[in-house]
Amino acid sequence: GCTVKYSGYLDPRDKPFCTNFYSRFPKLMKLGKDITLWGLEIGLLTMKKGEVARFIFTPSYAYGKQGCPPLIPPNALVMFEVEVLDFLDAGESDAFFELTPEQQDTFPLQKVLKVADTEREFGNYLYRKKNFLAAKDRYKKAFSILGRSPSSEAEQRQISASKVLVLLNLSLTYLKLERPHQALAYGEKVLEVDQRNAKALFRCGQACLWMAEYERARDFLARAQHIKPFNHDINNELKKLEICYKSYMEKEKETCRRMFS
Repeated sequence: GCTVKYSGYLDPRDKPFCTNFYSRFPKLMKLGKDITLWGLEIGLLTMKKGEVARFIFTPSYAYGKQGCPPLIPPNALVMFEVEVLDFLDAGESDAFFELTPEQQDTFPLQKVLKVADTEREFGNYLYRKKNFLAAKDRYKKAFSILGRSPSSEAEQRQISASKVLVLLNLSLTYLKLERPHQALAYGEKVLEVDQRNAKALFRCGQACLWMAEYERARDFLARAQHIKPFNHDINNELKKLEICYKSYMEKEKETCRRMFS
């Protein structure tokens, strides 16, 4: 899949007949599915992330003898200006998920880890576009294939490292979705693998603060601060916790005062 900005011209001096140049967040497109112009497919395969190119396509690589009325006349020579914003190779990932569960189990571990990393990258892309629901689904897809039994300690370490990255992404995404219970659950799964993971402790603290579980929040955040004492986000969250706790206690005192007055 790739994210591109493009403009198509019949004449460079005229306005483009098609463009997404003014779109702030162009969608992720698949070659052969969302991008079907043969010349554009070939051109994009020669490009890398961040590259800008200009292609001129003869009719056989563009809209053919018939054209595409009323915009494109017959036998039209067209020019495309293209910028590749992002590129994610999903070929191996797509092929893996077409296999049966039995076939997936025999897939080499390094390829499984690569597929999981590709799905996580897709999730990261969707997260950056603030499409948190779709990002969550990609992260879960990545996590679903990391449950295989390792054949050695080295394999276990590799699988655990991949799991931690995906679980941290899931915890953060559930916070964005305002579902702190799930965010806490995924953060705690990281701590089962690495009890000194400062990011996981921070996410758990954020989730507990969201749920007004102030003692648990303080415990998680204090442990995170002990590991990273100068971390700006952790220290700010502790300050936020103290403000919330102080406000909560004042409300409790006011409630008691009214009950017994």
